[in-house]
Amino acid sequence: MKNLKNLSFILAGSLAICLASCSGKEGQNTDNTPSPFATVTEKMTVKVDTLYTQFESPWGMTWLPDGRMLVVERKGEILVFKDDKFTGEKLTGVPEVHEINQAGLLDITIHPNYASNGWIYLAYARPEGEGDVLVISRAKLDGTNLHSLEEIFVCGPEWKGGRHFGSRIVFDNAGYLFFSNGDKGSRPTNAQELDNDHGKIHRIKDDGSIPEDNPFVNTPGANPSIWTYGNRNPQGMIYDKTNDRLWAVEHGPKGGDELNLIEKGKNYGWPVISYGINYDGTILTELTEKEGMEQPVTYWVPSIATCGMTLVTSDKYPAWKGNILVAGLAGQQIARVELDGTKYVGEETLLKDIGRVRQVSQSPDGYIYAITEATGLMIKLIPQGN
Repeated sequence: MKNLKNLSFILAGSLAICLASCSGKEGQNTDNTPSPFATVTEKMTVKVDTLYTQFESPWGMTWLPDGRMLVVERKGEILVFKDDKFTGEKLTGVPEVHEINQAGLLDITIHPNYASNGWIYLAYARPEGEGDVLVISRAKLDGTNLHSLEEIFVCGPEWKGGRHFGSRIVFDNAGYLFFSNGDKGSRPTNAQELDNDHGKIHRIKDDGSIPEDNPFVNTPGANPSIWTYGNRNPQGMIYDKTNDRLWAVEHGPKGGDELNLIEKGKNYGWPVISYGINYDGTILTELTEKEGMEQPVTYWVPSIATCGMTLVTSDKYPAWKGNILVAGLAGQQIARVELDGTKYVGEETLLKDIGRVRQVSQSPDGYIYAITEATGLMIKLIPQGN
């Protein structure tokens, strides 16, 4: 395994050197003609600019108004980038996390009104009791130092094993915070039970308090933060500001990864319905649909191991505008999903074998970035002559 990892890194490094050596400023050709090293996709030609090659297990990224980019490593580090280069700096004051299996430091984002309130939000696992809990915290940043850390939501109950923690954080137009939490793996029925926080997508206010109009606020025994349930392990989530829509992707078992339109109070079916099977090949459930449970907008069999995602809104990628880009881990790709409103139209596999893509994001200035495990890359997609 170690030799395989080293080989992957060497190949990735060679690719990075080749691409970087053929790049002009920000990887763009001054005459706007396609680079000879560009990738021709079905609808656009792009060049893959390799910006960094030394990640271990990156999970999330966000941008600050001053142009800095923050990227989290699952082990509990936050790296600082500026002008598409690693500054050599890492934030101090980062809360201690427990890195085990899929748990650790998982996501980072800024408040929609960051310019006025300065809040940065983190999702991570830390020890509690006999296991670990998923925590949503917020803190402020002074230079490269995080301070004034507040834990605003702690998911319960604690769980051993470090599997299926999610997690992504997004804000909607009204300033509500949504975050995802996986079912914890060893007990899938958590996702169908409203008295625990696992296998759910939650909606809270920016200080962690509960909105009065959440769907289960008045349901006896239900946790009031729950927005949806029956979600296996959602590691990707995006909010469509223009259409006021929340989207998520979640891992299936063996097959059955899902893209879902996330709507108030709905049940997404796990583990009662699924398009996947058990990892040992046995039947998990005979049902792929059931009354009262939502169907995915699309699903993947075999699994691509869906992770982070972004909605293309940038004019820099006119032929992809309105598409959802989904990171693939096992698929080592980005899936470009075409939609007609909320209906699936088709998809294309981009950058096959680039590495285990953990997150794909659109920057404030409209460029698409992705980060990978195994190959340890940060890449930027530069439109070519489109």
